[in-house]
Amino acid sequence: MLTDFQITGKKATRDGFGAGLLEAGQHNASIVGLCADLTGSLKMNAFQDAYPDRFFQVGIAEANMMGLAAGLATVGKIPYTGTFANFSTGRVYDQIRQSIAYSHKNVKICASHAGLTLGEDGATHQILEDIGLMKMLPGMTVINPCDYNQTKAATIAIAEHHGPVYLRFGRPGWPIFMPDNQPFVIGKGIMMQEGTDVTIVATGHLVAYAMQAVEKLKEQGISAELINIHTIKPLDEEIILDSVSKTKCLVSAEEHQRHGGLGDSIAQLLARKNPTPQEYVAVNDSFGESGKPDELLIKYGLGPEDIVSAVQEVLKRKG
Repeated sequence: MLTDFQITGKKATRDGFGAGLLEAGQHNASIVGLCADLTGSLKMNAFQDAYPDRFFQVGIAEANMMGLAAGLATVGKIPYTGTFANFSTGRVYDQIRQSIAYSHKNVKICASHAGLTLGEDGATHQILEDIGLMKMLPGMTVINPCDYNQTKAATIAIAEHHGPVYLRFGRPGWPIFMPDNQPFVIGKGIMMQEGTDVTIVATGHLVAYAMQAVEKLKEQGISAELINIHTIKPLDEEIILDSVSKTKCLVSAEEHQRHGGLGDSIAQLLARKNPTPQEYVAVNDSFGESGKPDELLIKYGLGPEDIVSAVQEVLKRKG
């Protein structure tokens, strides 16, 4: 099935968010945008230019932005907040918990520059804990798309979902491989490649690396099944359980801390429904550092070869 997912270009997932926000805004006059002094970085310029009366530049005041968004949701608007992932979660966790999640406000928390691929800005800005923080909040939907097309589709789709959403995306140019007409269904994973020996479940930027790993494994005679999990909460339990019932082992891959991310959600699922050998490809309890995105991913054990190594390890445990 990987032949159906050919790389057609390279563009940042944050560009997909900007394009999706503009298109969603064209179809729904209730959508408003809020940004904390990072309009260009979040690619919200087109929405701001098209709908200046529906865009609020709040300055470097992220906590205030979350409060404003909660208030706007109370009067029927659909606020999309925009800032870096570090400031969208860690800096404003109290406001999100108390003003948005607790009362199930219809706020879309849109977070760019997540993970190690933030790159040169370094460890203080490379949040690797945000998925864990957000998925623990009751009622919060957590989405981590893999490329430009999927991010654009996700941005449009969340407007129709009532309730708080955390939408995570990134800074660097990244391969585009999802079809531009691929339906985005919240909570439904996508089978990228069928296989029989091992299940690989990847999210975000690491879906592209997992695709490379599948090809490398094929050269070794290993048949890998690849699932693209764009929605971490609610998790598509069915597609994962169906896969491991066949392959009997699994590798999870994510640009996030090992603790609290997609891998842990899968481990909980398997512990409850079908205990299965699992290996993690994730950051192992450390902060990042300044560097080029691709080099950082390799240094911290998130590259295609690391996925291949994790597969080889889990196959040994499978016996």
